Amino acid sequence: MKLHTRYTDISDLLAIEDTPTAVSDPNLLLFNANLAREFDISTDPEFLAKRLSGSEVDNAVKPVALGYSGHQFGHFSPRLGDGRAHLLGAIEDKHGALWDLQLKGAGATVFSRGGDGRCALGPAIREYIMSEALAALGIATTRCLAVVTTGETVYRQPPRPGAVVTRVANSHIRVGSFQYLATQGDIEGLEKLVEYAISCHFPDIKSEGEQRITDFLAAVIDKQIELVVSWMRIGFIHGVMNTDNTLISGETIDYGPCAMMNQFDFETVFSSIDHQGRYAFGNQPTIANWNCARLAESFLPLFKDEERALSELSAVINGFAAKFNTAFDTMWRLKLGLDGEQAGDQALVSELLTLMKQHKLDYTNTFNALTESLRTDFPLPDSLKEWLCEWRLRTSGESYGVMRAVNPAVIPRNHNIEMILTEYEQTGTSSSIGELLKVLENPYSYEERLAAWYQPPHDGDSHYQTFCGT
Repeated sequence: MKLHTRYTDISDLLAIEDTPTAVSDPNLLLFNANLAREFDISTDPEFLAKRLSGSEVDNAVKPVALGYSGHQFGHFSPRLGDGRAHLLGAIEDKHGALWDLQLKGAGATVFSRGGDGRCALGPAIREYIMSEALAALGIATTRCLAVVTTGETVYRQPPRPGAVVTRVANSHIRVGSFQYLATQGDIEGLEKLVEYAISCHFPDIKSEGEQRITDFLAAVIDKQIELVVSWMRIGFIHGVMNTDNTLISGETIDYGPCAMMNQFDFETVFSSIDHQGRYAFGNQPTIANWNCARLAESFLPLFKDEERALSELSAVINGFAAKFNTAFDTMWRLKLGLDGEQAGDQALVSELLTLMKQHKLDYTNTFNALTESLRTDFPLPDSLKEWLCEWRLRTSGESYGVMRAVNPAVIPRNHNIEMILTEYEQTGTSSSIGELLKVLENPYSYEERLAAWYQPPHDGDSHYQTFCGT
């Protein structure tokens, strides 16, 4: 497992050498063999348990903790950083691309602010299942290579068994990474980070000077729009869209308080700490726009004329809404298999969503039923009878294929995730996780024999809450 150094030549503030803390009894609990095949990684369980728990370190490449700032629920924290994560380095895939290899829960770092730097088993397994589910659904996401149990107790409320997650990502460059260097007044580091991010994620940007910065911002916005639209297409609620959890690559990161929507409602919130609904399902586009505006602010020191910078960067930010609305409308047309584009499409979608909210219809199962109804005599909710007549007039022979490609039959339901987490925490193993992960590998394929995995919880998750793992 050859590692490469990353980020250390950008700024001394950005990547600080920090060694993981060894654990008492590392054991490999989950290993993503499909992902591992993309890299030259040993499959020896003992080697993986020691290396992927931080108990053994490759001396050739020094692990680092990354610094970043963040707006958390709108409040700015100038110095956050990896409080419980160590970047081991970058690993090369079989195509020659570099990917960050990071341990989450490997002990305290210089950014821990008094925390223990550890991760409980439940959040580790949640991240493994959810990131693999989103990857299979075609959503840009960080991936989990492994979960290693530590043999130690993590003192939360209540105390939990400990674990370390191995995360793989295109990069860990966040909106908060730029905020951090700008806040620290490290203009040289900020310039280098912009160039590095462009080279990694947007190599097609060929402009120079200040135009290069505005083009970079526009490219990041496009990625964020693509990501949020894809989340909303499948009913995913991130739960903690802080700027420190926003990767400029447009990958999903941080699965702490995330959840899937069952009954449709734009106001759906599951996070126990989101008391105002800031990160509700329907607010995710607004927050993505807001986060991109914070990124634009961090670029101001790179312009010679601040007034001109404000004008040019604001113009890019102000274009977010129109871009998002276009992508959002396209998403709904695909979900409904509409033939072409007509003036009444938005009204048709709006009427459907109103009925779904009014009758508390399940988001995933409703669109799956509409999809399958084009091919078989699939049961549909009685509450949609009048709407269905109008919708069918807008479909064509191509609609089934279009809808089947974007409407999942199965998602990682919250109650199924919780069942698995409970199994692990009570017995140290799960009889269900293998079957669920197998089902989630083909989320757009409807199979009647898998109906048990398609069903929402009996209470519609009316009392369900998610929690941050720290």
